Amino acid sequence: MALPSSAPDIGDIRTLALLGTSAAGKTTLIEALLHRAGAIGAPGSVERGSTVSDHDLLERQFQHSLNTSLVHLQHRDTRIHLIDTPGHPDFSGPALAALEAVETAAIVIDAANGVDAGTQRLMETAASRGLCRLVIVNKIDAQDVDLAALVEQLRATFGKECLPLNLPARGGSEVVDCFFRPEATAGHEADFSSVASAHRALVEQVVEIDAALVERYLESGDVDPHELHAPLEQALREGHLIPICFVSARHGAGVGELLDIFTALMPNPAEGNPPRFLRGEGAQATPITARPDPALHVLAQVFKLAVDPYVGKLGVFRIHQGTVTSDSQLYVGDGRKPFKVGHLFLLQGKSLVEVERAGPGELCAVAKVDDIHFDAVLHDAAEDDHIHLAPLDFPVPVHGLAIEPQRHGDEQRVWDILQKLVAEDPCLRIEQVAATHETVVWGLGELHLRALLMRLRDLHRLEVTTRPPRIAYRETVTAPATGQHRHKKQTGGAGQFGEVHLRIEPLPRGAGFEFIDAVKGGAIPSNFMPAVEKGVRQAMAEGVIAGYPVLDVRVVVHDGKHHSVDSKEIAFVTAARKAFVAAARAAQPIVLEPVVDVEITAPEAHMGDLTGDLASRRGQVIGSHPARPGQMVVRALLPLSELANYQSRLHALTGGQGRYTLRFSHYQAAPAGVQQALTAAHHVRDEDSSAQGNVC
Repeated sequence: MALPSSAPDIGDIRTLALLGTSAAGKTTLIEALLHRAGAIGAPGSVERGSTVSDHDLLERQFQHSLNTSLVHLQHRDTRIHLIDTPGHPDFSGPALAALEAVETAAIVIDAANGVDAGTQRLMETAASRGLCRLVIVNKIDAQDVDLAALVEQLRATFGKECLPLNLPARGGSEVVDCFFRPEATAGHEADFSSVASAHRALVEQVVEIDAALVERYLESGDVDPHELHAPLEQALREGHLIPICFVSARHGAGVGELLDIFTALMPNPAEGNPPRFLRGEGAQATPITARPDPALHVLAQVFKLAVDPYVGKLGVFRIHQGTVTSDSQLYVGDGRKPFKVGHLFLLQGKSLVEVERAGPGELCAVAKVDDIHFDAVLHDAAEDDHIHLAPLDFPVPVHGLAIEPQRHGDEQRVWDILQKLVAEDPCLRIEQVAATHETVVWGLGELHLRALLMRLRDLHRLEVTTRPPRIAYRETVTAPATGQHRHKKQTGGAGQFGEVHLRIEPLPRGAGFEFIDAVKGGAIPSNFMPAVEKGVRQAMAEGVIAGYPVLDVRVVVHDGKHHSVDSKEIAFVTAARKAFVAAARAAQPIVLEPVVDVEITAPEAHMGDLTGDLASRRGQVIGSHPARPGQMVVRALLPLSELANYQSRLHALTGGQGRYTLRFSHYQAAPAGVQQALTAAHHVRDEDSSAQGNVC
């Protein structure tokens, strides 16, 4: 179905993100909605890989969404933008980013599975961003589902604000309206409850917003639902009403009624809560309001980025203010050089539908703009260069893999492609770890990183080797000691000479490194002191007993010797390096292990198992507090080496309902067994290196 090239009026636009856990049926529901609206000839199938939304090759292999996908349709002169989001928690980053682009979060629930921890998190996140919320109960015609019990579960979990807009009838083969025309349901009794009682509960919930309406309702016993548009929108904005509607996406029951609900009851861009824009950074940032006025200057936010090896970079954005045309000149954030839009698109899955212009509320895309990036604000006025949206609270990626190419020489190519893939997902992170000489990619879980590796292999033809990241151990000393070394080399001409005497002392944990020049009388000329410090730093970087960098140490150079002809910088670098090693080996060196601060959120019923497991991993619980009813947050200090495979263990202990974040806390002495193993391994590596050197 072709769409008009001109932008619709703001009152004729709806934007919704379909959220929910895996297998709730979001993608199938979007197919049913597209088909009912006439946008596609026949609904596709997730199993056959023929849906508009799941167009990615990996999505067809996995048979569930891995990224957000946008579609649009026309229903009764209203343009409806829908965002299909992934349900697996490993891919929650793109799903959360979609919340910045819509007025309504539609939470899709499998009627058989009911409310789970993932559904609760999505509802809470949508509420925290001020979105209107709609609950869509899918698969209502499945066998042995208790829809009445599910409604009670919804109300018990999310409050009495959850009320049915319609009810299933005839065993879930159809639905009956409870809001606009309850009198028209004669002969179509609901499968549970009654249309009259549901209608009364809805009207009473809405009129509570307005004291005058309450008085009218008490006098007359009812209010015409068509008069309740404004208070209903206010109730949705304030979370005073969370409508429930029923549907069977597979067989079509309730699909047409759902389109009517989107059109008649869901807010347009002028009715939803405005986005939280800020001008400036940090504590000095001040809130500003974007007004959905097509005549004002442009403010738009990039909520999705796609990098295709053939199409190039595609930036998908929501227009919050102003009008964008194919001739628009837009800035990216604080960039000083604007780009010309050229081609402006609506998305229909993987298809690009070109339009001439788009206004507030529209979800659009531009291609081949190198500077565009996730969360960028696009604008057409230079004075708007410091405007941004209030940041979303994304999950912290804690599952890491060290990656290196199988073919020598591909290192830079792997880095470049990884950066492009990471740019698409706010919950992927890449870093080059200097301490371990590794490229490490961090994600939310094993499946998250497996999908990334499959894209490297299948889309970019790159074969890589992976392994768990090495633990960034460190070394330090625990006692003061002295060391000295004379470097003397004569090769028949000018020689090399330098002698260094130094003392090392332990510093408190976290103090770092101090270098002190205490040489008297010019024993080491000041112009050679930078070379002495360089030698010390080289020795510290190489380690003394286990091959890990040395930290928290003070080095005092107090004496030495030089030669007026043969002393050179290289001689003092070598002498200082060997003097430091001699002193460090006499200063009772130890290996330090990194300790992280772990924050675990899980059901309260599993707290005993969790704390017991933490104790078995040398963890120290430092506090706990309730997150919400039935959920607890536990904080613990834990050696990083003990977190191997922790995600799988947490999943097993909590039935998949636990999650955790971590951040570095400090270094502490590793247990004796760990120290011995690391020292022995380093000794073996040194012997192997020496043997190879002798062979050469």
